[in-house]
Amino acid sequence: MPLRTPAIHPDVLVVGAGPAGLASAIAAARQGFHVEVIDAMQPSIDKACGEGLMPDSIEALSALGFDRNADFRHFETHQFRGIRFLDDHASVQAIFPGTPGLGIRRTVLHQLLLNRALNLGVRFHWQNSVQSITPTPTGTLVHTNRQTLPTRYLIGADGHHSRIATWAGLTRSRLHSRRIALRQHYAIAPWNNFVEVYWSNYGQAYVTPISSTEVCVAFISNKKIPTSTEALAHFPALQRHLASAPASDRPRGAITLGRTLHRVATGNIALIGDASGSVDAITGEGLALCFRQAAALAQALHANNLALYEHAHRRIRRLPALMSRSLLLMDRHPRLRARTLRTFERNPRLFERMLRVHIGDSSMRFFGTDGLLATGLHILAN
Repeated sequence: MPLRTPAIHPDVLVVGAGPAGLASAIAAARQGFHVEVIDAMQPSIDKACGEGLMPDSIEALSALGFDRNADFRHFETHQFRGIRFLDDHASVQAIFPGTPGLGIRRTVLHQLLLNRALNLGVRFHWQNSVQSITPTPTGTLVHTNRQTLPTRYLIGADGHHSRIATWAGLTRSRLHSRRIALRQHYAIAPWNNFVEVYWSNYGQAYVTPISSTEVCVAFISNKKIPTSTEALAHFPALQRHLASAPASDRPRGAITLGRTLHRVATGNIALIGDASGSVDAITGEGLALCFRQAAALAQALHANNLALYEHAHRRIRRLPALMSRSLLLMDRHPRLRARTLRTFERNPRLFERMLRVHIGDSSMRFFGTDGLLATGLHILAN
C-alpha cells in the first residue's frame, strides 16, 4: 500500500482574490510563507474601477517584486503623464514629476497579479464560499461550502461587507462618505495623455486612457446613476468628446465608501483592502493603498507581530484620507469648487504641488496642518 503524503497546511490563508487578496498573497509568498487563497468566484474577477495606476501605485507594485518594463509589456496598457481637472469655467493640469501613470483594464491587472501569485507557488481554491471560522490553539479552521482548511494566519480581503471582519469582531467603524459609481468603457482613441476629472454639481467623471483604442469613464455621484448616457448628460464637454464613440461593454456599478475601522487585526486575523476600510474613489488611491498594505502585512507576518501591521495601516491611509476629505469638500460645495478650480487655473504651480503631495512626492507641510482642506476653506472664506 503506497504511503500517503502528509497534507501541507497553509501558513497564510487569504479570503478574497481581488487585487488586495492577490497582493497580500504575493507579498506573503515572497516572505517564504506557504499561501493559499479562497474565493467564491473564478478568474478573471472584474469590478467597477477607474482603472488608472498612479505613479505611487506602480511604485508600490515594485515593492512587491514587479518590474514595470518586464511585467506589463505583454499586456495592453496606456501611459498617462498627469491629471487634469475641468468644469464649465476652468481647466488646470499638472504633469507627474517622475514616471508616468498607467491605464490598465481591471481584468488585465487581475491576470497580471494572478500570474505572479501562481509563479510564487500560491495555491487557489476557486468557487469556495467561506461559511464560518473556528479558532484553534494554533490558528484558525476555515469552513467553506466544499472543505475545511486549517491555517496559522487568516487574512480577510473580502470587501466592504467582510464576513471575516464580522466573525473576528472587527466591524467597529466610522463611515465618512457613501457614493455611487458607474464604470463604462468607450471605443475611442484617447484624445490626450492625461487622466481627466470632469466636475459638475452631479459629481465627477474620470476619464482614463487604457489602450490606444479605448478609454474608461468612471462616474461618481451622491445621486442614483440610472445609465451612463444619463450620467454623461451632466458633463457636456465630455459628452462632446464621446459623441461618436460607442460603448465597448456593459456598464458596471459599485458603491464607494470612505470608512475607517477601529482595528484591522486581532489575534492571528488581519484585514486588508476594502475589508480594512477605504477612502472615496475620488482619490484614485484604492489600489496603491492595498499594495502598500500588502507589503506591510507581509513584514508583520514575518515578524509574527500583527500589531506592526495595525500601526502601518494607520500610517498608510493617513494621506489618502486627508485628500479624500478635501476633494469631497469640493464636491459638496459648488462655490468652493468653482473658486478652488479658478485659483488652480491662475496658479497652476499650486495644483502641481497638490498633485505631488497626493502621490507622495512632496511634503504635506506645504498645505498646512489640514492640507487642501485648509486651503479650500481659506478660499471659500475670501
